[in-house]
Formats: sequence, structure tokens, C-alpha cells
Amino acid sequence: MERKVSTAVVGCGMISNIYLKNLKNLFSIIDLAAVGSRSRAAAEEKARTYGIDRVMTVDEIAASGDIELVVNLTPAFSHYDVIKKMLLAGKHVWTEKTMTVTVDQARELVELADKKGLYLGVAPDTVLGAGLQTARRAIDTDMIGTVTSGVAVINRDQALNSEYFAFLRGDGGSLPYDVGVYYIGALLSLLGPVKAIRAFGAPAPVHEPEFLYANGDRVPWRIPGSNVLSACLEFACGALVSVLFDGNTVNASQHELTLFGTRGVLKVGDPNAFNGPVTLLYADQPACVLPFTHGYDGANTLEPTAFDHYGHRGVGVAEMAYAIRAGRPNRCCKEYGLHCLEVLAGMEQSAATGKTVEPVSRFEMKPLAPGYYSAFMGGTGRADAERSLMD
Repeated sequence: MERKVSTAVVGCGMISNIYLKNLKNLFSIIDLAAVGSRSRAAAEEKARTYGIDRVMTVDEIAASGDIELVVNLTPAFSHYDVIKKMLLAGKHVWTEKTMTVTVDQARELVELADKKGLYLGVAPDTVLGAGLQTARRAIDTDMIGTVTSGVAVINRDQALNSEYFAFLRGDGGSLPYDVGVYYIGALLSLLGPVKAIRAFGAPAPVHEPEFLYANGDRVPWRIPGSNVLSACLEFACGALVSVLFDGNTVNASQHELTLFGTRGVLKVGDPNAFNGPVTLLYADQPACVLPFTHGYDGANTLEPTAFDHYGHRGVGVAEMAYAIRAGRPNRCCKEYGLHCLEVLAGMEQSAATGKTVEPVSRFEMKPLAPGYYSAFMGGTGRADAERSLMD
């Protein structure tokens, strides 16, 4: 067994539940040693719930001599400060999406991590889940031939959502950055880097508070940035993908991710989940749902808790921990996170200027080894999926 990586989590919001649960119980490489938050009461509650020994401030975590890896679950507009503090303190960092709210900040952090010889991993790690890894294997084994084009779509009422989740009112809260990043991350994991971007966009509306039970300020607000983006992405592999992110509609999500190839068509399930079904279509043949070739399908064998529908969040942390011990690159690497952000920002820039934008960052993401699964005996027992993260 590899020596465990001593890990602390910063941020105790909604997404922390599934991270803490999985990091504590699901991955043998992780020693979840501490939790911290802006609210000490929130951190103490999470520590009690998940059996974590220490509650620490952000400064205490940075100064700790034994914490090797920090998992940053704070809102996107706080990422830059938290990540930089931890890198300067000599800690490896995993951060929730997006890495930062500006490309310049992200580039600075990538350069800092390189300079200090530290790992910086970036969500979304749903790309390591059973659905997207199965789709990647279908492409890599030539099941649909050469990918020529694709389409990716998601819609929500992001202004209404921002009333319930106040952090969405800040930078990084518009639909493309909050949810569209899962679609961009999925496309990058399947097709590689983007070569050129052409887009159109629209801002979020001014939102008048609607929820009768909401507390606090009732002054209207507008989510920063473009809340609708329609773009064509030209990938370095030659595929042309149409992307539509619409946060100015209603909460009746219509997610679609379809890739068209020279031999077939691949329909991929929700990239914000780990178990999106992968459907293969050939000419004049019935559609075929492919069996998963990989583990981490979102079905948790642990005792049920709140927000289990977030599945196997934290698998990217564990994969990075194994990379740290092996001295190899991690899959959801800083270059991947930077490219995700550069594509999203490039879509906004193209919409604003009417010009084609060419991202300058590049990345590589190896697929996980197939044939390992999360559960056996009808889902009642834990299987060997963690083996797929080791190499």
C-alpha cells in the first residue's frame, strides 16, 4: 500500500458533504486529517458528522507541518486567494471548478505550482467517472471512427438559482462557468484541446427576488458575465462542436452531449454526473446502450447521506494523491483546468469582440485503465475501482 496523503478540506458548503464522505471512507490513499471553513461552527459540524479529528483555520492549515494536500471547496471567487496561499505554503492543492475566475489568475497559479514543484488539480472530476470513461474508450477503440462534429447543450434559470445559492451572484456564477464547465470538461476529456472559438452571448437579466421565504437583502441584482453563450469550438483533432449554454430560461434542464463520427454517433449522458449512459448509434441499426467499462458510476456503497446524488466527487483528489506518490502527472491536472477556463473565457471574449479566439494552453489526459468497477454482488459490496487510479 502507498503511504497515505495527509489531507485537509477548506470550505464547508453544500458540495463538502459528498467530498468529506468519500475522502473519509472511499479512498484508501487519503488520510482526511482536518477541515476548515470561514465559519468555525460549520467546520465543527462537518467534523462531528464525518469523524474528522481536527478543525483548523485556513492559516493554521497553511502553517501545518503534516498536511500535504488541501482540497479547496470555497466559492470560485475565493479560489485564487486560497490556492495561492496553500501553494506558497508548500501544499499540493485540489480545487473545485473553476480554477479561478480569470485566465490571468489561473496562469499565475499554474506557473507558481510549476516553480514550487507542486501538484494543482482541478474539477470537474466527473470526467473520471464510468460514463465519460466509457465514452472515451468507445472513441479510442474507433467505435465511431473519426469524430467530425458534436453538440453540447444545457439550460437553467440561473438568476432564480442565484437567489437560493447566493454564491452564484458573484464572479463565476453565470451558467457557463457554474454548469457549462462540466460540458467543456467532458468535451476536452474526449476530444483534447480546443484550437479556435467563435461565439455569441447575452448577459443575465436583472433579477427581482421571488422566493417569499428568502431572508436578507431584497435589492435586485445581476449575475456578472454572459449567462447565454452560443459557440462553435474547433478542436485540434479537427472536430467542430456547437455549444449552447442558456441560463436565461427555466429550470427544466435539457442536457445533451452528442458526438458524430465517420462510422457512428455517440450520445453521452449528463456530464455533471458519473453515470451518464453512453448510447451508440450505427446506420440502420437499433440504438445500443454500452455497458460501463470503468468504475466510479456514482452509486455509493457507503451509508446514505445528504447530497449522495453528487456521486463519486473526490475521485480526482484520490487520483492526484496516487500521482503524488508515484511522481507522475495527474489526469485532472492544472493544464486541463486552465484550458477549461481559457475556453469559457474565450467564448465570452469572442462574443464581446466578434472575433475568433485561439486558446494558447494545451494539456493531455490519459484515460483510466478499464475493467475495474465500484461494486459487486448486486451493488452491495465494494469492488476494486481504486486500482484504476494508481497508474
